[in-house]
Amino acid sequence: MSVAAEITLTEIEDEPAAKVVEDGLIAFNEPFTGPHGYRPLNLVVRRPGEAAPAGGLIGCTVHRWLHVRLLWLPEDLRRGGLGTTLIRRAEAEARARGCIAAWLDTFSFQARPFYEALGYAAFGALEDQPPGHRRHFLMKRLDAAPGGGGDRMFRLDGKASAPPASSPSAWSPTPWRSR
Repeated sequence: MSVAAEITLTEIEDEPAAKVVEDGLIAFNEPFTGPHGYRPLNLVVRRPGEAAPAGGLIGCTVHRWLHVRLLWLPEDLRRGGLGTTLIRRAEAEARARGCIAAWLDTFSFQARPFYEALGYAAFGALEDQPPGHRRHFLMKRLDAAPGGGGDRMFRLDGKASAPPASSPSAWSPTPWRSR
């Protein structure tokens, strides 16, 4: 059966259309998820004495998860602990908002080792996104006390998995191939 409708392709941002789609999806999801609680979470970095932003972290909290959408610092502000401070401050604010976990993505030529050093674990990847590279998806539980069960992970099939009780340090999330 075919429904009569007109479909328009455009490269122009269409706020009214985006709002209709977003509001419709939220209304559909809410009986299953409850209120989404969306709130922006942005940390802006400025050099001393300068009003213009130099970099920062752009994210949000939604459905009790922190999503780090973007993190960028200029070269002269890297490798001094500022990136770590941004992630930790975002995680602290997310915990204060009642978040249980955080997720983000990074390309193979970007900062995956940085995020893994902060406790993030890969849960998926897209090959050739962008072509010739890989887009990694990482997550971290925020709802457990340090050293007290925060190792619980979710496999790609959605089932929870946990480290063996006898050997938490030997556990790793569902294996995946790395380049």
